[in-house]
Amino acid sequence: MANKLKYYVESMRLRTLPLAVAGVIMGGTLATSAGFWQSALFIWAMLTALSLQILSNIANELGDLQKGTDNEKRLGPIRSVQRGNLTAKNLYGLLILFVGLSMTFGASLVGTSFHSLSSLPSLIMLGLGALAIVAAIKYTFGKKAYGYFGLGDVFVFLFFGWVSVCGIFYLMTNSLPASVFLPASSIGLLSTAMLNQNNMRDISNDTNFEKKTLAVRMGLKSSKIYHLILIGLAFIIMIIYSVMLNVNFWGYLYLLTLPLFIWHVGYVLQNDGKSLDKHMKIISVGTVLFAVLSGTGFILS
Repeated sequence: MANKLKYYVESMRLRTLPLAVAGVIMGGTLATSAGFWQSALFIWAMLTALSLQILSNIANELGDLQKGTDNEKRLGPIRSVQRGNLTAKNLYGLLILFVGLSMTFGASLVGTSFHSLSSLPSLIMLGLGALAIVAAIKYTFGKKAYGYFGLGDVFVFLFFGWVSVCGIFYLMTNSLPASVFLPASSIGLLSTAMLNQNNMRDISNDTNFEKKTLAVRMGLKSSKIYHLILIGLAFIIMIIYSVMLNVNFWGYLYLLTLPLFIWHVGYVLQNDGKSLDKHMKIISVGTVLFAVLSGTGFILS
């Protein structure tokens, strides 16, 4: 076990984790700006988001392995099972572990908020948590993996955006104004952009294995335009939210990330294939920074 630890960690794909917590940060700081904060609840939410992301990464590796998409022609990082450092059985064990952790952390999150797991609001939130676990696993794993039919973008937008941001906001405040769906949509769009970049990188190999991601369906040129639209809309929607709240200049603090995203979009428009992998960290960290600055700005305003 000890000599395989490095490869287990590789399969967890730690570089994707910043993106997983962006929605929690946004929802938590928005709740704080409204006068609500619970440290324990925020910690449980972070642990839940991280465990769900790792679960998704493990299931993604198993699913692509199952369908043959992981091969020597894949342009992303070589995965542990693909190299022979881990077996599929090893990953199944890790998958079960993180299903259990996701359920435990999620139940603790709901219990901390409502002091009960049997009330109607608790059951609704637990149901959403169960759907998140299923969605994390079914992206590429199983016979009807939705990622192979071009639905990954929709699920990422919903779960990384609306469910994550609105969920933590509701758990902290016990209310959910319709306006919160605007910043939630911004995080969802930026998260979808990262998935799109990943899919653009692998468009050739995915086409060969009939993994019909949205990038495969649209083609590389249209996918790049789509990438630009996703990121542009994220900023437009957040600006609309700031105007609606009539905030002072602090409420536009997230605009400090605009040069970073402009640089990123320029790079994506000019590159393709394996070179796109270099900017995966940029959009991941940029999305977290966007969430931190947005929330901080709204608190200060």
